Amino acid sequence: MSFLKQFFDIKFWKFLLVGVLNTLVGEGVILLLLHAFGWKNMSWGAGAAAFAGVVIGSIVSYFLNKYFTFKNTEKGWKPVLRFVINIAVCMLIRVVVATLVSEGCKAANLSMLGMSVNDFAANMSWVVGMCVFVGCNYIGQRFFAFKEKDESSK
Repeated sequence: MSFLKQFFDIKFWKFLLVGVLNTLVGEGVILLLLHAFGWKNMSWGAGAAAFAGVVIGSIVSYFLNKYFTFKNTEKGWKPVLRFVINIAVCMLIRVVVATLVSEGCKAANLSMLGMSVNDFAANMSWVVGMCVFVGCNYIGQRFFAFKEKDESSK
């Protein structure tokens, strides 16, 4: 029980809040580029807007989680590199899990709420993949990217 209390402490709730904020910022950037700047009419627009949204959302996530959520004071490129590695690993895990869920739903011919098997598989893979990503990302940021210094090693 002590582990669960420690794991789901205020840092967890701050992490979720930061996740909502960086998602709003990232999606806001995408919508702004697509609609206000007319990128939706460009052949490269949707991909470029999505890339820009992810990059800017990730930058917001880095700074808010580093200073607000985990109160990490480490300087230099090491925390940046660990953050980037963490995001890359979490994305890879998400893609693998989402693919397995999608293929499993299709193989089992699963559907519900009037969705086609393919739509159900796509939706389930997105939801499960997102949950796995958030969980892995929290663990990676808390215990790898912005890990607390061990008091005994100071």
